[in-house]
Amino acid sequence: MLLALCATAFFLRFSSNVHFSQVYFSWKETKQAAFRRSDEIEARRYQMFTFIAWCILLVLCWPLALFALVVYPFVWLILLPFRLLGMMVGGVLEFIKAVVFLPARVLGAR
Repeated sequence: MLLALCATAFFLRFSSNVHFSQVYFSWKETKQAAFRRSDEIEARRYQMFTFIAWCILLVLCWPLALFALVVYPFVWLILLPFRLLGMMVGGVLEFIKAVVFLPARVLGAR
């Protein structure tokens, strides 16, 4: 990651009139993309672990595994409104954060 930042800074230093903040924000976006990739990897690991645990349960106690397979969609449907509520609360908190930080953004603080 640091090597990519240095290479970008070196390239932009000799190519055109680019301010360091543009390089920094480019690096920041790259860092956010890396976090998104790591989140995707963690989600895949969790899915694989869940599948392997279900396979072990299928071998040890197949009626319970089949029951879990049938009940899971209903549990997901019951929990769906709470997920939507969580998204709405997150959106409201992001809006409040944007309103609070608006004066600083207007004045140009970064």
